[in-house]
Amino acid sequence: MAMIDDEGVSNQSENEHFQDVLDARLSRRGFLTGGFATAAAVSLGGVEALLKAVPASAQETEEADDTEARIEGRRPLIGFESVPVSSADDVVVPKGYTAEVLIAWGDPVSNGPTFKQDASNSAADQARQWGMHNDGLVYFPIVGSQRGLIVQNNEYTDDGLLFPDGVNNWTQEKTNKSLNAHGVSIIEVTKRTGFPWDWKRRRGKWDVVRPSPFARRITGMTPIEIGGPAAGDPRLMTSDDPTGRRVLGTLNNCAMGFTPWGTYLACEENFNGYFRKNAAQTNLEKRYGITAAGFGYLWHTTDKRFRVDEEPNEPNRFGWVVEIDPFRPHSTPVKRTALGRLKHEGAWVQEARNGKIVVYMGDDERNEYIYRYVSNLPWRQARAQGINPLDDGILYVAKFHADGVGEWLPLTTDNPRLAGWSLNDILINTRGAADAAGATMMDRPEWIDTFPKDLTAIATLTNNSRRGTTPPSINNPDGTTSAGSARPPVDAANPRAVNNYGHIIRWYYRQDWTEPTFGWDIFSLAGDPANPAHGSTIFGDKYGSPDGIYVDRSGLIWIQTDVSTSTINAGAYAGFGNNQMLAAHPDTRETRRFLVGPSQCEITGVFMTPDRRTMFVGIQHPGERPDDLPGDPLNPKQFSSWPDGPEGGRPRSALIVVTKDDGGRIGS
Repeated sequence: MAMIDDEGVSNQSENEHFQDVLDARLSRRGFLTGGFATAAAVSLGGVEALLKAVPASAQETEEADDTEARIEGRRPLIGFESVPVSSADDVVVPKGYTAEVLIAWGDPVSNGPTFKQDASNSAADQARQWGMHNDGLVYFPIVGSQRGLIVQNNEYTDDGLLFPDGVNNWTQEKTNKSLNAHGVSIIEVTKRTGFPWDWKRRRGKWDVVRPSPFARRITGMTPIEIGGPAAGDPRLMTSDDPTGRRVLGTLNNCAMGFTPWGTYLACEENFNGYFRKNAAQTNLEKRYGITAAGFGYLWHTTDKRFRVDEEPNEPNRFGWVVEIDPFRPHSTPVKRTALGRLKHEGAWVQEARNGKIVVYMGDDERNEYIYRYVSNLPWRQARAQGINPLDDGILYVAKFHADGVGEWLPLTTDNPRLAGWSLNDILINTRGAADAAGATMMDRPEWIDTFPKDLTAIATLTNNSRRGTTPPSINNPDGTTSAGSARPPVDAANPRAVNNYGHIIRWYYRQDWTEPTFGWDIFSLAGDPANPAHGSTIFGDKYGSPDGIYVDRSGLIWIQTDVSTSTINAGAYAGFGNNQMLAAHPDTRETRRFLVGPSQCEITGVFMTPDRRTMFVGIQHPGERPDDLPGDPLNPKQFSSWPDGPEGGRPRSALIVVTKDDGGRIGS
């Protein structure tokens, strides 16, 4: 999201006094040697868990494909030719691949109103249409790789493009439409077997199923339950909800996760920007960034929920992980408070060998933390007892030591550093609890994925323009630091001052995911490896500001970038082109550029079908202004006309389908 992206001129310092430690981390192979590439590549845990979670009809195994994947997985290969950097207003993929739009903002998710190119659809229309600015996604199989559900977040809106006259003449109807363009979209998709009279349905083409009993929208106005330990806490009570157990809507959902029992996890990130607070900030509001200016949204002018002076507890009802059952279209989503309140980038779920679930979460802001949640019971046992595994567990925060060892600090009432804190204090002010616990401040923790059988996790750290600058400061242990304001010194896990380009870190265990300690190293320092001033350790194509990350069944690592629209192909990013997606080998770290997006977009959200022959990729905010102002309704295509081209009225975020022309596996 552009309004929180870091900018600045690249720092030329090499920080030599940290280089020895860094070199040790980059070469720390003892734990990985001999086993990492093989074990990681054949790791099927994420998709297998998903296949086991959905109805029996979805458990199509495709044994021949599965065997081939395992054989191929011993040496995951990058078989495509890199595409060059691009500044074109189009999606670029390698020779032998095709990318096509599946659904775009404003298209109906089932039976419903079609998109009007002048953006004159009503708020009620938008509640039945694909939301704006799609982000993290999951494909849930119904019939293996042929038919399934896609659940995708709709992170935020450009209200300048959402209406024919932009943000002028603001009304309650406009607030409602903007709220309805947020949230989560669910569609049913199918791969056609082929109809010779209809080229759109030729063999291999994907279609949205309309109508579908599963399709629905969850928006900023959908009733949602609050679950877990903090439900009913007085700090979650408002004038409209004196119980503190039911909230309207979910906002600013970025990355995601899914559970072994077949539900989707949407993650509320920059929720603070929708609220306005004119009076003096409390420490809690400072820590989460509740201000008088917000992000420029005008909801507060028509809806008191977003006027914090009148409803001081409403912001506390956001910043959670939201569980959604995509196969029960009438079910009520639930905000799971045991996972903590922060600016959740994602919630990646990994089943431990002992049957417990582990959830990895990044807090996407400068100087924030990486978290882990571990259920108290094996998830099957918990569910058999009527306990949701996401409601009963322990939350931890990561501490990375310079010697390549890390530890998970428990955010519990018996932690001496949290003396006097109640459990609900910790869950509602998770950032403050992590400050007090002494966690490692990171350079904008983003997406996290895992190599299940190798016991290895990998996470992106997008950038941090304040790292290593003066005057130095850290997040105060008493939780009084304003969000994103500290200037921490460089350290082993975040080794570059003014970290314009970001990096990727990984950590690993010896026995199981629930161990209290871990080893760690840096997978790559982003930037241009051909420019020594960047200090990049990439082996292959340059990139910066890594954001999305996805480990496929073969073990390839897919990296998506989120360079701010104000710096795309300019300043420190001159020559990098538009935002992109790359594939990296887990062992050799060879990196090749696979996809480049249209003008001013972010590439975010990626998932494959189980057979790896279809990849779904999110294209977010094409044509976004470089100055963070709302789009100009008088010139909506000033920066992009993708995907509709000359016939369209404005750029639209969209979900695309990438396939290989010969029907082969993506990346091979």
